[in-house]
Amino acid sequence: MRVKVTNPRFNALLAALLLSAASGASQAQTGDAWVSDELTTYVRSGPTDGYRIIGTLSAGEQVQILENSGDYSRVRNNDGEVVWVLSSELQQTPSAREQLPELEEQVESLSTELEGINDEWEQRVEDMSQSLDTRQQRIDALESSNQELASEAEQSRQRIRELQARLETQEEDLLLRYFMYGGGVAGAGLLVGLIIPHLPRRRKKRDRWF
Repeated sequence: MRVKVTNPRFNALLAALLLSAASGASQAQTGDAWVSDELTTYVRSGPTDGYRIIGTLSAGEQVQILENSGDYSRVRNNDGEVVWVLSSELQQTPSAREQLPELEEQVESLSTELEGINDEWEQRVEDMSQSLDTRQQRIDALESSNQELASEAEQSRQRIRELQARLETQEEDLLLRYFMYGGGVAGAGLLVGLIIPHLPRRRKKRDRWF
């Protein structure tokens, strides 16, 4: 922005008197400042409202504060022109227009970082999912194997019960046979004992002497 000076020699005597009166006023810190982002401000040729407006400063424009007098600050714009502007229309932080490129760069950097974090997180989630799938497959295999072993164990227990039942039956049969055999032998002996006394005895032949 270039300030258009409408009357560079306006009332020199009055300006000298006003500047002399303002010389004793408190001075603000000098340095860089920025015009408020919310407005385009008028500038004057002196530090009071009594001076004529000689131009404008654009919103967000950077200026250099040279001195302060009352409610006004004397500033130098980018074109090197020195004007007076209300101090309340200046701010000590860079304007949004100047901060925007830096903010955009920060946003881009953060977006890139966030994208990297998102990719890394997705990779971790995928790895965890694969690990969980592998573990689930192992669990399923172990459960299937356990069921098979349980079925085999049940079949083995059933077979053992069947064999024990058969063994008990065979023992009973064998014991019954022993009893029957022993009874038969005893009966036969008794029968023989009863029959033998009643058998006819053979007579002995007498020896003859010649």
